[in-house]
Amino acid sequence: MLNFEFTDEQKEIRAMVREFAQSEILPLVEEAEKNEKFPVEIMPKLGELGLLGIVFPEEYGGIGENKITECVFIEEMSKVSAGITASINAHADLSCFPILKFGTDEQKEKYLPRAIAGEIIGSYAITEPGTGSDAANLSSRAERKEGGGWILNGRKNFITNGTICDFCIVAAYTDKSKRGSGISVFIVDRDTPGFEVTRKLEKMGHRSSDTAELVFEDCEVPDEALLGGQEGAFGALMSTLITGRVSHGVKSAAIAEAALGEAIKYAKDRETFGKPLSKHQAIQFKIATMATKVEAAKALAYKAAWLYTTGRPCVKEASMAKYFSAEVADYVTREAVQIHGGYGYVVEYPVERYYRDAKLASITEGTSEIQQMIIARDLLQ
Repeated sequence: MLNFEFTDEQKEIRAMVREFAQSEILPLVEEAEKNEKFPVEIMPKLGELGLLGIVFPEEYGGIGENKITECVFIEEMSKVSAGITASINAHADLSCFPILKFGTDEQKEKYLPRAIAGEIIGSYAITEPGTGSDAANLSSRAERKEGGGWILNGRKNFITNGTICDFCIVAAYTDKSKRGSGISVFIVDRDTPGFEVTRKLEKMGHRSSDTAELVFEDCEVPDEALLGGQEGAFGALMSTLITGRVSHGVKSAAIAEAALGEAIKYAKDRETFGKPLSKHQAIQFKIATMATKVEAAKALAYKAAWLYTTGRPCVKEASMAKYFSAEVADYVTREAVQIHGGYGYVVEYPVERYYRDAKLASITEGTSEIQQMIIARDLLQ
C-alpha cells in the first residue's frame, strides 16, 4: 500500500530535531562558517538525545530506528547547516555504520558506545590525491608485519572530520594483485604513530565542516584494527556508500527547500515597481518550478530510504536520489540567489551559503557522472 505518512515516532523526532537545530545549531553557524571549524561541542548533546545512533541498536546506545527516521534527522539539520550536518553524517553514516555492519564484536564494543554518545568522532578515508571516483585505484598499501600487525602507508585527501577525528576508517590494498577485492579496511586511532594530519583544506562551501589531507607513514596497526578481522572489504566500502547516497539525496533536497523558503520570504517582503516581488509573474513561475523540483527530489530520496529500510535492492534508486537531488539543489539555490538580486550575493543573506553548499552535492561520494553510470548500467544490463 502506498503511504506517504510518517509514523508518530518519526514526527516526534522531527519536532525534536527541528527544535534542537534552531536552538543549538543555528546560533553556531555564523562563527563556524567564518572560522571554518566544526563545533565539536554539539556532539555530546546530539549523543545524549540518541541522534548519533538513530539506526544503531540500543545495546550500543542507539535508538533502534530505521533509515527513514535517520533521513528525517538529516533533512531538518541540513535546512539549518549543510556543513555541520556533513560532519555528523561522516561520523555516523560513514565511520560508525561500517563498524556496526562489518566489525567484530570487539570492534563494536570498543568504538560504537562512545561514538554514539558523542565522546569520540570518526572519519572515513578512501579518497586520495590521485584517486577520486575510481575507488579501486588506491595507492595506499598495508603490509603484514612479521609477528603480527600491519604497516600502513598512504595519503588521503578530502577527508571530512580529518582534523578532529579520534579514529579513522582507512582503505588500503593488502593484495594489489586483486583489483578492488584486494582492498582491506582498517580502523586507525588518531594517536597511532605515523598518522598525521598534513593540512586542513579551505573550501568553497561546507565551511563549517572540517576537511583534511591525511598521511599514513609506516603507521603500525594491530591485527585487531582490520575491519571484521579479515582482508578484502571493498564490498563493505561500497555498501557504506549506498546508505551515504540516500542521505545525500535527502540532504541536497533539504538545502534546496531551505533556499526556496528564503526566496519565498524575500519575494513577499521586497517591493519593486510599486508591488511585492511575489506579484510579478516571472517570479511566480520561478518559485512554482523551484517548489515542484524540491518536492520531486524529496519524494525520490525518501523512496530510496524506504527501499533501503525494507531491505529491497536500491543501488539504482540511491544513485538516482543523489544525482537528481544534487541537480535540484544547484538549480533552486541559483534561482534563490537570482530572486534576491544583489542581496543574494552578500554573506548577510543565507541563500549565498546555500548556493555555495549546493555545489558539493554533485561531487562528493561519487560525482553526478558516476551516479549516471550506475543508473545506466542497471537499466542496460
